[in-house]
Amino acid sequence: TGIVIMAAFIQFQISREISSTLFWTMHPLHVMISALVTTAMYRLHSKGEIIPTIIIGYLGSVGIATLSDSIIPFAGEWLLNMPHRGVHLGFIEKWWLVNPLAFAGIALGYLRPKTKFSHAIHVFLSTWASLFHILMALGTSINVVTAILIAVFLFLAVWIPCCTSDIVFPLLWIKEGNGKHPISLSDGGV
Repeated sequence: TGIVIMAAFIQFQISREISSTLFWTMHPLHVMISALVTTAMYRLHSKGEIIPTIIIGYLGSVGIATLSDSIIPFAGEWLLNMPHRGVHLGFIEKWWLVNPLAFAGIALGYLRPKTKFSHAIHVFLSTWASLFHILMALGTSINVVTAILIAVFLFLAVWIPCCTSDIVFPLLWIKEGNGKHPISLSDGGV
């Protein structure tokens, strides 16, 4: 979906302001869904103690969503020398929006630990947030090579951090045999 949206925005010369509005909509939603999934995964496979769950839910969502939506796209913008590049750290710039949504996601993930549907939503929101971050940085024109490189940065920005935050990060903190659905490390972990 990211490539199709990018092509449409470029073709119809959609303004940077619209990309900015969409980024600041998608990024906080991405943080909330990431917090929900990260917390739910940890809760399902741990004893579910509240303080570690909150810490892991927050760091796994805000930290990794910031990497995915802001830092990796900014690296791409910088390497491609885009004219309007910027880091845009949501948990600082719009702390009043991003942080409460992270805690709402943590609460939802703690109370209703479901991961399958929310992981799919997480990947789409991450794709769109990363894309709109890059589209904010674009100038008025783009060539084929730049479009291909943007696609590569989108892939790096979405798949690696999202799978890490949803699956790997919360499970790093699990002791073998804990939780409702224990993970056997001797069987490969999953």
